[in-house]
Order: sequence, then C-alpha cells, then structure tokens
Amino acid sequence: MIRGIDHLVLAVRDLSAARDFYAGLGFTTTPVARHPWGTENVLVQFDGAFLELLAVADAAAIPEHGPGRFSFGAFARDAVARGEGCAMLVLDSADETADRADFAARGLPLFEPFRFERIARRPDGTERTVAFSLTFTASPEMPEIGFFTCRQHYPENFWNPAFQTHANGCTGVDAVILAAADPAAVAPFLAAFAGGTAREEDGAVVVETARGRLEVETPAALATRYGAAALPADAGTPRIVAIRFRGAGNGSRVVPASAAFGTTLILPR
Repeated sequence: MIRGIDHLVLAVRDLSAARDFYAGLGFTTTPVARHPWGTENVLVQFDGAFLELLAVADAAAIPEHGPGRFSFGAFARDAVARGEGCAMLVLDSADETADRADFAARGLPLFEPFRFERIARRPDGTERTVAFSLTFTASPEMPEIGFFTCRQHYPENFWNPAFQTHANGCTGVDAVILAAADPAAVAPFLAAFAGGTAREEDGAVVVETARGRLEVETPAALATRYGAAALPADAGTPRIVAIRFRGAGNGSRVVPASAAFGTTLILPR
C-alpha cells in the first residue's frame, strides 16, 4: 500500500499576505476557511494534491497535546513560533483503520483517531460540507515535522477544477524536499510512512510515493543546488525546505524561502 502526497501544511503568520503572495506567483487560491480549533487556511489545489496555507486565528481556541493525542492546532502554533515554513507532510488515505494497522505493523507511533468537518465555499459562492479523518504519527528524528494521512469523506465537495488551473502553469507537486544532516537516518521512517522503499540517487535519499516523491539531502548539498537563501536560518534539525512543482517547460525558477514565507518554491518555466 503505497500512499501518495495529499497535501503540505505551510505555517504562516499572516494568512492574507501569504495568499496574496501565492496569487502573485500565479497560483489560484481558495477562499479562507476556519477550523474549530483556532486555525484558518487558504488552499492551492491541484488534481489530487494541495497546499494548505495555515495561520493561527484564535490562539485561545487551540487545544494542547495530551497523552496519546496529537493537536493539529498546537503543532501549527508551535511551528510558526519557531519560524514560518512547511510544517506538516500529509499523505492520502482510503481507509484510516487500515492506516493505523499498517503504521502499527511498521512500528510507527500512533495517536488517537481524529475526524472533523467544516464548510467549504465554492467559486460560485455555494457552500458544501467537507469531512476528513486524520491518522497522525511522528518521527523522533524529525520532531519539527508533523506527519499524518488524510481521508476525504466527501471528496466531491472538496476538489474543484476551477481551483486547479494556475496561471503559472503548475499542475501538481513533483517533490517535497527535506534537509537533514544525515539523510540515511530519516529514510526508514519516510519509507514506512509512505509504504514504499528508500533509495540513493545522485547523493540524495529518495522515496517514491504514489503521487510525487520525497527527496532528502544535506543542507550543504541543497545550498549548492538552490542557493543559501533556499534554506531556513536554522537547518540543524531535519526540515521540509522546498517544494518542486510539475508543469510544462524545460527550466525552473527558484523562489527562495527567505522571500516565500519560509518554504522554497521551485516552479517550472
């Protein structure tokens, strides 16, 4: 059971500014939606995957972590307090019960099951109910990254082709790029989380998923490849540092983390 990239949670301080920035890069963005636990988001949808720009809207409404309980809101709040950027990697799910069994069989930590609903607004202004079941896990080697799978209960209400066409030509997420001092040390968890295998490729560790790939390189290698500005100020702990997008074109444009709310964006051109 190989999972695919479902979405990436990009923690930002100013959601309106982040939305304007992504729109300025040629991405189509959704209306703002509010979570019942104190966060709000704007999405950038593709066919089968999306970016979630996320900010704290009401800190008092955020529940704390508890024994065996992962708090999405608390993790996002703490992530943005450390610095803006990609805080969570989310893979798709067809069955949250099967995910739990698979994670347990692979020796991955488990937290309480979590399901929620919210109202989504479509381009024509109509509203629909969307619902999700999240299966959280964690990696001791990567404490600053949240990991979970996401099952859509009403996918027909969530996905919308009107949100999936982008002026910049991006058609999806090609790769999620992580920086780690020892890529081999984080490879077993990433492979188990995705349900696949890890391999070495051109000095990087690569895990192929059913939708996109995970690439892990050292900070020095990434700075050489994309420039020092592509890395966050503190790259000592393994972090998600960049997203590479699919699209037409033979070249690429690198928008560094320092200019893009903490996550380097590699766009086709």
